[in-house]
Amino acid sequence: MLLSCQNISKAFSENTILQNVSFHIENGEKAAVVGINGAGKTTLLRIITGKMQPDEGVVAFAKDKTFGYLAQNDTVDTAHTIYEELLSVKRHLVELEHQLRQTEESMHDAEGEALESLMKHYTELTHAFETGDGYTYRSELVGVLKGLGFSEEEFTKPVSTLSGGQKTRVALGRLLLQKPDLIILDEPTNHLDLNSIAWLETYLLNYRGSVLVVSHDRFFLDRIVSKVIELDRGKASVFSGNYSDYAVKKEQLRAAAWNAYVNQQREIRHQEEVIEKLRSFNREKSIRRAESRMKALEKVEVLEKPTEARADMRLTLTPFHTSGNDVLSVEHLSKSFGDLTLFEDVNFEIKRGEHVAVIGDNGTGKTTLLRILNGLEESDSGSFRLGTNVEIGYYDQEHHVLHSDKSLFDEISDDYPYLTNTEIRNVLAAFLFTGDDVLKRIGDLSGGERGRISLAKLMLSEANFLILDEPTNHLDILSKEILEDALNGYEGTVLYVSHDRYFINRTAHRILDLTARTFVSYIGNYDYYLEKKETQMNALGLTGGGSGNLTASSENTSAPNSPANVSAGRQDWLSRKEEQARLRKKENDLKKCEQRIAELENRLTQIDAELSDPEIGTQVQRLQELDRERNALNTELEDLYEEWEKLAE
Repeated sequence: MLLSCQNISKAFSENTILQNVSFHIENGEKAAVVGINGAGKTTLLRIITGKMQPDEGVVAFAKDKTFGYLAQNDTVDTAHTIYEELLSVKRHLVELEHQLRQTEESMHDAEGEALESLMKHYTELTHAFETGDGYTYRSELVGVLKGLGFSEEEFTKPVSTLSGGQKTRVALGRLLLQKPDLIILDEPTNHLDLNSIAWLETYLLNYRGSVLVVSHDRFFLDRIVSKVIELDRGKASVFSGNYSDYAVKKEQLRAAAWNAYVNQQREIRHQEEVIEKLRSFNREKSIRRAESRMKALEKVEVLEKPTEARADMRLTLTPFHTSGNDVLSVEHLSKSFGDLTLFEDVNFEIKRGEHVAVIGDNGTGKTTLLRILNGLEESDSGSFRLGTNVEIGYYDQEHHVLHSDKSLFDEISDDYPYLTNTEIRNVLAAFLFTGDDVLKRIGDLSGGERGRISLAKLMLSEANFLILDEPTNHLDILSKEILEDALNGYEGTVLYVSHDRYFINRTAHRILDLTARTFVSYIGNYDYYLEKKETQMNALGLTGGGSGNLTASSENTSAPNSPANVSAGRQDWLSRKEEQARLRKKENDLKKCEQRIAELENRLTQIDAELSDPEIGTQVQRLQELDRERNALNTELEDLYEEWEKLAE
């Protein structure tokens, strides 16, 4: 066992954050801590790393075991370049390398015993250098930097000139190169693009040590962890498996707890009615029996009503006006900043009701595209056209729509005066603002809280075309699920930028991958994108590594009718035809399945009627034939029911 947490408790004033939290981490185990914002996840990590003391309980590491901790928005403040900052982790190897060179120099002029002594020292240094991976540490360092999204041209950048997110990536790189026995990460994917997240997943999966991570990235957790530690109302529950396994088990436990509570409440009401009836008889024996039942009832340990985490957090989005079928048409759009070309000659269309996700590496121009569509940025060439009755609602990462001096309640009520106080509170509750939270000043909110109130305002707008830039950033898993359900029920059109693959999987009808300065369209969610990406890249004549590192092959670009010269609009049309054919086949299969089910059910009804016929009752052979047929039909019917459920999803 690498780490043991026993009965950890922590309170701030009268607010209990953690209460008797216990769990352990084994050598090589990958575990996640999950819970809503404010559940105490970061507090728990700070207690484990010794940055905060618990009120009660013990944190114990196995002897001689090390850990490394990356906090949220962890930064490095140094005059080093990016490369030098990571190289500082390998300072002992750099020093060994320097000593080896010095010893080699000294050996040139040494003789006799002095030479023998130097050779012995050189052998010791060489052994230490080899066992410390001295011959590979520089290539490993370069691999980590590239994996985290830094190009070789950026290696020489001073860390002091980097953004907060870039500094966090440098801090993550430092931690990975330290190779502690336990890596502790708090929201490590916040500042990574999709390729960097995929690289980090592979790195952690192959990491020989243990990992303890707090993350709202459910796709990331599904790939990485084999244990989930849930914090809920101060208490910890441990589940084996990844996030999806946890979600299934959690729902099963919730359903079981709710059923137990409902059944007990029903039994209590029944007993109370019996007691009341016995008392109404007003006889000595009946009163004694009533008292006996009452004493027994008082001894019952009443189950606490299970919390319905999302019972009051339903959000229904309905556009005030219906737009035309053609919502957005983009033609020959291009944008550059100096020598950096983000995208060029981009063409695509969005139809009413589509949910389109834009993905791609950081810095490729995803947010720039959204800003152009909202009139906040000018394109270099090309144009876009909005359809009839299209009203845009825009969510940006900077939350410019908010007023710092207003309270949350006033922020909503001033913009939507027709809402009642109850309606305003219900909207705010849907984004986890309850009680006195609604009186907080906007200026006092965290980044995640600002994001939630911006989304709340957007959902109340009259927009029928929502354009969202990283809408799930800083949202906890519960808030993401609320937003996902709302978007899935939304009859308007949605275009959003996101690196949250689980969110994309649940909400996207189509994906636009910004790669090699163009947008490649995929009809489907993120799983479909992963399945078809290589095929689509080959069809377009694009080769190379991940998104953003692809280049057109010379063989294909030279042919005028090659796939590389097929327009983006043509690709859209082909993708739509493929999807339409798939849907038609699915509908036909569903109809055939329903027809066969009806046939079997009719035949079973006939068999039951025959079995009830007195004349058949004396025919043993006929009864056996009917019974065999009945069993065979029931077996086939069970399989058909399962098939129908899959087709109907």
